[in-house]
Amino acid sequence: MPLRTLETWPHGAVMLDAEHTRFALWAPDAFYVSVELEDGQSLPMLPQADGWFVIETHCPAGTRYRYNIDGERNVPDPASRAQAGSLTSPSVVVDPHAYRWQHCFWQGRPWHEAVIYELHVGVLGGFVEVEKHLPRLAELGVTAIELMPLAQFPGERNWGYDGVLPYAPQSSYGTPEALKHLIDTAHGLGVAVIIDVVYNHFGPDGNDLNHYAKGFFREDLHTPWGAAIDFRRREVRDFFIDNALMWLLEYRFDGLRLDAVHAIEDPDFLQELAARIRQHIDPPRHVWLTVENERNQASLLEQGFDAQWNDDGHNALHVLLTGETEAYYADFAEHPTEQLARCLSQGFAYQGHTHRHGHARGERSGHLPPSAFVLFLQNHDQIGNRAFGERLHQLTKPQALHAATVLLLLSPMIPLLFMGDEYAADQPFLFFTNHHGELAERVREGRRNEFAAFSAFADPHTREQIPDPNASHTFTASCPTLTSSEPITQQATLKLYRQLLLIRHREITPRLPGAHALGATVLATGAVSARWQLGDGSLLCIDLNLNAKPVPHSPHPHTRLLFEYPQQSFEHLQQGTLAPYCALVSLTATASLLTPTGERP
Repeated sequence: MPLRTLETWPHGAVMLDAEHTRFALWAPDAFYVSVELEDGQSLPMLPQADGWFVIETHCPAGTRYRYNIDGERNVPDPASRAQAGSLTSPSVVVDPHAYRWQHCFWQGRPWHEAVIYELHVGVLGGFVEVEKHLPRLAELGVTAIELMPLAQFPGERNWGYDGVLPYAPQSSYGTPEALKHLIDTAHGLGVAVIIDVVYNHFGPDGNDLNHYAKGFFREDLHTPWGAAIDFRRREVRDFFIDNALMWLLEYRFDGLRLDAVHAIEDPDFLQELAARIRQHIDPPRHVWLTVENERNQASLLEQGFDAQWNDDGHNALHVLLTGETEAYYADFAEHPTEQLARCLSQGFAYQGHTHRHGHARGERSGHLPPSAFVLFLQNHDQIGNRAFGERLHQLTKPQALHAATVLLLLSPMIPLLFMGDEYAADQPFLFFTNHHGELAERVREGRRNEFAAFSAFADPHTREQIPDPNASHTFTASCPTLTSSEPITQQATLKLYRQLLLIRHREITPRLPGAHALGATVLATGAVSARWQLGDGSLLCIDLNLNAKPVPHSPHPHTRLLFEYPQQSFEHLQQGTLAPYCALVSLTATASLLTPTGERP
């Protein structure tokens, strides 16, 4: 079959029809490359311009293969669509059209409807087991699940941020078809599915690119994980952009969350990525693009991305709820209430403000809509970055946490839950990996040394108590119990989540398009009053007191109460005080939407 002439080839094994596959490998540092098939065939690949090696051959779906570099080294396909086991197993040719979708006409959900539930597929038992949770999550009011990274990583267990083969779903979680079935089932329940992708580095174990494609990296720039990826190269850009398109088009994911984009040193790559995705998605379909970005680049949210994870909002709330001020919480130690008020009224707390290291961080964000910010009380990082993976309900008073939960679920920002939040799950979420040998030792010691600056772990003997990330029991301890037979305290948490999400979908979500903040006032330490004008012109007010003492405050005129925590808090407000550990949510009457007649929920 004649080869087509292209400036750049689609990476990996691409099926041309039911019996033929094109293999393309960018290997500019190799002299000779062959495809080694499972039946013993060794097929020399034809060298092309710019370091490409390509062959089109008879090869049906399911065929197992490896690449051989210079007759010396067998490597997996860096764009493998599936592995027949681990990283060291053969790659597998996958037919992207083999799965028969049941919900072909699903177009996704508008971004303002998002209520996101972040989860780790591995600790829940794989794709099939995650699917079993979908009905209860839909009933709870979750409109999207976000899967922590799925790219094939070394071993059987990992957070996913050490992925090596970005195109291959982790084999220990299930097959590509099982992942598609999970997504298909979610769509049938009205639930969108987001995938967390890591485009800022490759994992440290099992990455063979340096043996034949050193051009993937640039030694003049380094990230916390090593040499930076060189997005100046067209082949490198297309490797990641095509990966994003694969997840969105072949797997029908509804969105991407891009991990740590501040470690991507070529910002125009992010702009091109967003533009290419928007070009390939038909306008009726909703696809969400969100980022994690320590630099608080508000400008990025005007260039094709929907929202950013708002670490500032989380950090301010965490300090107020727990009193912890070490590590990155030090940036919120002095004025957490003022910083929370700034987040509620303008998006980011740091908008060019100087942080603890003496450098300016962030850009002005007050012009962005509230939905440009994803708010959370916990996520995988904020739990897993703790030495013992404690959850927030184990660190603070339940009344204060419930009041903060009201803010999370009824503010106009996009709420994100971490698996187990709704049950106040007791299981930790620890940092776990499955490395071996010297790397395992480095990871274990590195993990313990991370906490050397913390007063509680100044003693090396104390640090030895920190769980070994590579131990199997560290992983099993992180598997949450998500059942319907929890103790009374956990049932109360679940009831609160159900109440609040019902109110959000009934009262807040329909009014979110066009919403903007009107300001937030600091009432006292730990107490704020925030207001937003919603898209239909109505006024949303949230009064929050995370303090143990009542705070002077007056009720908002001409509003009806949507929710009060705890009960009878509104009576306190009518008497001129905001009760301890309370949250009050009220809304002005409006004729533009059909609403209840003012009775309390």
